[in-house]
Amino acid sequence: MTEESAVLIDGPWTHRTVSAAGTRFHAAEAGTGPLVLLLHGFPQFWWSWHEQLVALAEAGYRAVAVDLRGYGASDKPPRGYDLVTLASDAAGLIRALGEGEAVVVGHASGGLLGWTMATYFPKSVRRLAVLSMPHPLRLRGALASSGQAWAGRHLLGFQVPMLPERRLVAHDAARVAEMLHDWSRPGWPDPTTERRTRDAFQIPGVAHSSLEFHRWLFRSQVRPDGRRYMRRMQRLIGVPTLHVHGALDSYLLPATARGSGRYVNAPYRWRVIEGAGHFPHQEQPQRVNSALIGWLNDTEPDT
Repeated sequence: MTEESAVLIDGPWTHRTVSAAGTRFHAAEAGTGPLVLLLHGFPQFWWSWHEQLVALAEAGYRAVAVDLRGYGASDKPPRGYDLVTLASDAAGLIRALGEGEAVVVGHASGGLLGWTMATYFPKSVRRLAVLSMPHPLRLRGALASSGQAWAGRHLLGFQVPMLPERRLVAHDAARVAEMLHDWSRPGWPDPTTERRTRDAFQIPGVAHSSLEFHRWLFRSQVRPDGRRYMRRMQRLIGVPTLHVHGALDSYLLPATARGSGRYVNAPYRWRVIEGAGHFPHQEQPQRVNSALIGWLNDTEPDT
């Protein structure tokens, strides 16, 4: 069993607890200036953004990387793992951090939260950056193709009760390490990243909470709440959007994400990161930091 303190990693940032909508969230914060909220993906936690925390702070931004509901040192309630609730969490965090709006940067499932926030809570999002995740409508259509359906086949396996949780944490969370290796470029992750991520998933409740999101994502496709969500997501996004994808992503294929700009009625910039798989901000941090900060500093972020 791993304690929550395992994710309180020292560095040039400050750890803090923020309460929003009755839920306690752990976050790491660095820098001062306009707020940039960093939302991690699966199977990760706030530390996946540690390179961006430093770079954004040095560039004059207030960067906050949060452990999402169910992860790391944040609360792990039994419910609330649908995209609308998770997006509401993030919008509430922006207010709890003393701001009316923020630049929202999300990776993978955190990117789905970003897309959702820009539609459901548009006043909270000043700009949107999404890594390694197509727009939800684009994703739904792509899952019908054989290539993307095979690449994302683990989603089906996660629907079985209880067994997937046990597999995630078995043998020192070996399955978590396998996903990091399988979805990334050759030679990544480094031993430190692998060790910290394996530890984070052995915190009680994390494996189950992370899978509850995947279960909602799959099962909601045929339920009224999922159909309402998809109808709402047909509204075009009205904030400048940066869309970043690893050229070597074998989990969410670049062809799946490309074309998401049709759902954005604002400046949209598509960037492919060479030499990166599903975790471009960690596999090629300098390239991602350059693309992100250059876009943030661009007063007219056209394509």
